[in-house]
Amino acid sequence: MPEADVSQPGTTPDLPAAEGASALAGRAAELWPQAITPGALHVVSTPIGHLGDITLRALAVLREAAVICCEDTRHARPLLDRYGIGTSTLALHEHNEASMIPRLLDRLRAGEGVALISDAGTPLVSDPGARLVDAAISAGLRVVPIPGASATLAALVACGLTPHPFTVLGFLDRKGKERENALAMAVRLPHAVVLFESPNRLVDTLRDLAVLAGTGRAVAVARELTKHFEEIKRGTLEEVAAYYEAVPPRGEIVIVLAGATAAEPTEDGLRATADALRAEGFRPRDIVRMLMDEHGASRNLAYRLAHDT
Repeated sequence: MPEADVSQPGTTPDLPAAEGASALAGRAAELWPQAITPGALHVVSTPIGHLGDITLRALAVLREAAVICCEDTRHARPLLDRYGIGTSTLALHEHNEASMIPRLLDRLRAGEGVALISDAGTPLVSDPGARLVDAAISAGLRVVPIPGASATLAALVACGLTPHPFTVLGFLDRKGKERENALAMAVRLPHAVVLFESPNRLVDTLRDLAVLAGTGRAVAVARELTKHFEEIKRGTLEEVAAYYEAVPPRGEIVIVLAGATAAEPTEDGLRATADALRAEGFRPRDIVRMLMDEHGASRNLAYRLAHDT
């Protein structure tokens, strides 16, 4: 079995004692006493694993907010407890947004500062929260981003592939036409594509991508980013799929697929294009420009084909 390039598992430095972490949050609130904007919805990024990956500004906002809207209050509790943040929490997810959003808008209109967090990372990126943000904007209320940790960006900067431009497709549908369309888009784009996947479907997804993109397309799989068992596998789709067939993965997974490489234009194909443009009435100088800009022809070849009668 070919071996994929494997980054060694990461180690997580010890966090400050709980008392020190709580004091840090208090100090952050002192440094930014006006961290909360009255009447604004604050979209707050939180760690994707390592609890140290939170900004001082985020700590100040979470400490001073009137309420913290959480994807799941149970997932939020370890972070809030670690930093001694006693702000009240409120569950906000797809099953209760319709009833909760009007109440939250009323609180915002009354001048309260509201924080929105997801289970991990930056809200709205494959996480709930978009409906609340849209509702706040539609109501003429301010939305304040509090940037921070992001699994997407962490994977991109460590994947070893060209990190920009990129497209985030998030979680794929498990089956059906939507999944097929998303996979087809992923392999067709000329730049990096970021996908999220569960451990039990990872190999199937890599195999599906290989069928469409070819087994030699480069890919990186980032697992358990910022956590103790952080790993990044780099190689071809065939290599990485084979690796995970032998070593079943666990934890949170981000896939970064290399973009498609444009095929080199052939002279026969460019000649046919030039003939078609000429038949449509384009002048030679316009044909030269179009062959170069839109079809990748060299200047000399484009000039020759444009004037070839």
